[in-house]
Amino acid sequence: MERATRVAEDVLLPAAAAVDASGAIPASHFDALAGGGFYGLFAPPEVGGLGADFPTMCAVVETLAGGCLATTFVWVQHFGLLRNLLTPWGGDRPDWVAAACRGERRGGIAFGGLLPGAPLLRAQAAGPSWVLDGTAPWVSGWGVIDTLLVAARGPGGTVVHVALDAVEGGGLTVERQPLFALDATATVRADFARVVVPADRAVRIEPYDPTASSGTTLRLNGSLALGLVRRCCALVGPGPLDAELGAARAALDGADAAAMAGARARASELALRAAATLMVEQGSRSVSAGEHAPRLAREALFLLVFGSRPEIKRALLDRLRPGGGQP
Repeated sequence: MERATRVAEDVLLPAAAAVDASGAIPASHFDALAGGGFYGLFAPPEVGGLGADFPTMCAVVETLAGGCLATTFVWVQHFGLLRNLLTPWGGDRPDWVAAACRGERRGGIAFGGLLPGAPLLRAQAAGPSWVLDGTAPWVSGWGVIDTLLVAARGPGGTVVHVALDAVEGGGLTVERQPLFALDATATVRADFARVVVPADRAVRIEPYDPTASSGTTLRLNGSLALGLVRRCCALVGPGPLDAELGAARAALDGADAAAMAGARARASELALRAAATLMVEQGSRSVSAGEHAPRLAREALFLLVFGSRPEIKRALLDRLRPGGGQP
């Protein structure tokens, strides 16, 4: 945690306004995360990781998000690849695991096949290989990541997870998605047209479960909102927001699958109010380009819809409507 705080305060925060204005994250940010061992945050020490437990993971994400949300947002996508490599389904790839823990192999995610409803991305068997067709609307970190973990809807009600090189070609094309906040994440739409994936790049095949990305799996993304609130608290100074931050964190930590959507909504709504509080507290200078307040306000709006689910949306709307619930 001390290491995470140093990176957040000494590396990420001083450049956050410049990152926001330029639309690009310097490579030095990701090098600092790699140098601190954070790409292997939850991997066991015997394979080169830090061995952090889940509460520590959440605390580290919150701390780093309070320095630069864009950098943290891209970095956490790596966890999808690392988690798969550390499981039996990931296959015997010790060189990949070691490189992933060192931050030399940096992962991103393309989860078009996991989204509810008609599948946006499909995988069909072609002998020992797989062929991908469709789209992944949001892939962040293009140009930074080198390995893309793709989840596509497979035959017989399955999801096929494969690891691709994050480069265009062979039927894979990308188009930059301009964002009003976190544009520096270099988020793209990825289109797959008969992309052939060798059998040794398949890391997992499992039954499709539309609820698998709900419930307690939503906890880690809540740390992004908490990190934004944390930064607002630091800029505003001691006050009621500090207690609300602690309460929102405790609600996320204590939420079971049924309560997680409400806890996530609470954290996102608090981020919006914290950013608004900072804007008001800083007065007219908060509308000037380059100030933290307007960046944090736009990021708070972004977090209202990022990683959302129907149940989170309903809970947020209940909180945001006149007379909505409060802590």
